[in-house]
Amino acid sequence: MGNLFGRKRRSRVTEQDKAVLQLKQQRDKLKQYQKRISLNLEKERALARQLLKEGRKEKAMLLLKKKRYQEQLLDKTENQISNLERMVQDIEFTQIEMKVIEGLKIGNECLNKMHQVMSIEEVERIIGETQDAVEYQRQIDELLAGSLTEEDEDAILEELNAITQEQMELPEVPSEPLPEKIPEASPVKNRPKPELVAAS
Repeated sequence: MGNLFGRKRRSRVTEQDKAVLQLKQQRDKLKQYQKRISLNLEKERALARQLLKEGRKEKAMLLLKKKRYQEQLLDKTENQISNLERMVQDIEFTQIEMKVIEGLKIGNECLNKMHQVMSIEEVERIIGETQDAVEYQRQIDELLAGSLTEEDEDAILEELNAITQEQMELPEVPSEPLPEKIPEASPVKNRPKPELVAAS
C-alpha cells in the first residue's frame, strides 16, 4: 500500500548521516564500557583493602595490578571517545560546508542563466532605445509648446500678472493701536445703583 504509484521513496538519510549515527553509537558503547570499568575499580580497591586487613598481601598486590591495567584501559577509552566525537564534529561541519557549496553552485548557475538572457550588448541596446525615446518625447513637448500663438502667450502672461496682483493685495492694517490688556468686566454686585449715580 505504501508504493501506490510505483515510485520508490527516496530516503533523506545520507551516507554521512549513517556514518555519524554509527560513530555516536560506538561512542555510547565506549562510555558504557568506561562506566563498567569505573565500577569494577571501586570494587577491586575495596577488595584489596579487605585482603590487606586479612594479611593476604600477595592477593591484594595482584588485584592492584589488575586495577592499574584497567585504569590504563580507561585512559585509552577516553582518548577513543574524544577521537570519535572529533570525527562526528568534522563530518557534521563538512555536511554544512557541502550545503554552502551547493547553494553557491545553484546561485552561480542562476546568475549565468540571467547573464545569458541579458547580455551587455542587450543592456546597451535597451539604454540606447530609452535615450532615443526620451529625446523623441522632448521634441514632441517642444513642438506642442511652440504651437501656441503670440496672442495665446500674451493672454497667459496677462493671467499670470492678474494672479500675482491678487496675491499682492493685502487687507488694510487698522490705524488704531491694539489694546495691550483686555479690561476685565466688573462683577454685577459691585456696580453702583442707578439712583445713587443720579443723586450725586
